[in-house]
Amino acid sequence: MNAIVATHDLLMITLDTLRYDVARELFETGRTPNLCAWLGQEGWQERHTPASFTYAAHHAFFAGFLPTLATPGPHPRLFAARFAGSTTSTPDTCVFDTPDIVSGLKARGFHTACIGGVGFFNGQTALGKVLPAFFEEHHWSSELGVTHPDSTRHQLVLARAIFERSPQQTFLFINISALHQPNAHYLPGRHQDDIHTHAAALEYVDAQMPLLFEALEQRPRPTFCMIFADHGTAYGEQGFSGHRLSHPSVMTVPYAHRIYTPHALKEG
Repeated sequence: MNAIVATHDLLMITLDTLRYDVARELFETGRTPNLCAWLGQEGWQERHTPASFTYAAHHAFFAGFLPTLATPGPHPRLFAARFAGSTTSTPDTCVFDTPDIVSGLKARGFHTACIGGVGFFNGQTALGKVLPAFFEEHHWSSELGVTHPDSTRHQLVLARAIFERSPQQTFLFINISALHQPNAHYLPGRHQDDIHTHAAALEYVDAQMPLLFEALEQRPRPTFCMIFADHGTAYGEQGFSGHRLSHPSVMTVPYAHRIYTPHALKEG
């Protein structure tokens, strides 16, 4: 990661509330063709999230604690804020002498930008300002939020604009809100969220992904892309509903990272 941070843009996308089992099923059945093409044959990794809801999970992510492989570890981390006794920081880990990786990247010359989604990013309350404040540039509006049926398109159009006006190395974070409740509007005639409307929301998100690839295509350098869920959600399994609880449907999440290289650089 030290070599990548020296030469690449960084993109972190959290698919808020996306369940691993739903992501895997839609990948295996080809219902998310754009993500399928990007993920390749490997598909989604099964991982464990460090927290069961958005606020806590993102504090962990911004400190370098991304979802961990769902196999016995320890598993080396991509990024870390230095602290004594870390067993998952290795010579390949990009370690920052800052309290979080966002300010660490800024100190290395990155422009840091956040596109919010769910309420913890809305900046409308003291609590809603905490996570956006990690970044130099941060955005939220109702068009980007959980109740807007076309939120992902608005978020990715904004992502393209941020990339277009930021030629320097950039760390862009996007919290995709469409999968979070309410999501019944992604299946016509439905009025109650369930695992099927959750899946339909992921199909909607997938349909918007070419906007993101177009934005990455214009960059003057490759982009290291991380895309994963912050947590899942329960839809009645063993009587559980929602999240902020320790159920496998909440704590097991999809994860992937890839390097996106623009065609002009490949041809060069």
